[in-house]
Amino acid sequence: MQTISENKCYGGIQGVYSHRSDACACDMTFGLFLPKEAADEPVPVLWYLSGLTCTHENAMVKAGAQAWAADHGIALVFPDTSPRGEGVANDEAYDLGQGAGFYVNATEAPWTTHFRMWDYLAEELPDLVTATFAVDEDRQAITGHSMGGHGALTLAMRLPGRFRSVSAFAPIANPTQSDWGRKQFTAYLGADESTWAAHDATLLMRRLGFDGPVLIDQGSKDQFLDLLKPEALAQAMMERRQNGLVRMQPGYDHSYFFVSTFMADHMAFHAEALFQD
Repeated sequence: MQTISENKCYGGIQGVYSHRSDACACDMTFGLFLPKEAADEPVPVLWYLSGLTCTHENAMVKAGAQAWAADHGIALVFPDTSPRGEGVANDEAYDLGQGAGFYVNATEAPWTTHFRMWDYLAEELPDLVTATFAVDEDRQAITGHSMGGHGALTLAMRLPGRFRSVSAFAPIANPTQSDWGRKQFTAYLGADESTWAAHDATLLMRRLGFDGPVLIDQGSKDQFLDLLKPEALAQAMMERRQNGLVRMQPGYDHSYFFVSTFMADHMAFHAEALFQD
């Protein structure tokens, strides 16, 4: 692992690191904020998964999460959204290829060699972070925005016991029924739609649910609202009697202005779960 940068931030350290990924067969980069408490003992950790076109840097710079993480004594991990580099498959469209990994393990050419973001985030990067830094692997939570909200919800439901809480900002909530999902799943996973269900938060909520609290924030003026389909996830949560809250925020769009506005709420939500005995 190589240190790209480390900057003092709210009494802690905001770092950026790169490493060779076996899962993705390329070099990967991630951001990590460690609060000052990490100098003395392992701290709880919140994973933040970003959306289409983003790198590790977008949320690290724009979301304003470090201030609230420092207040609560929580570490933040900002992974990249896909494999990158020379020789990594790509597409001219912004919503496929590099920057659009969709947090799945691709089974179709030309994506299979590098696009294994599920394994990267479910296994490889957590193992690296917990082995290298002062974070507590028994106290983890996860959140994300848009495509990252999709990833956060699917990881949380399919890895029972891993995360104490899950939240999302404007998640792609029902991708098997949306052009933000059907296009990518066809490319990465193939035409057999039975393989897609494991990566649809609405279908997983109906089948599995989550063994902790859920918080979803969605802007009413989101320009991608028809693609996100939050109503499907909300209905599935009601049907399952899921411990959770879905909030429609009047006037907000899909941007980081929306995310940063409600970041304090999400940090407090996760802190309550992470510090429970």
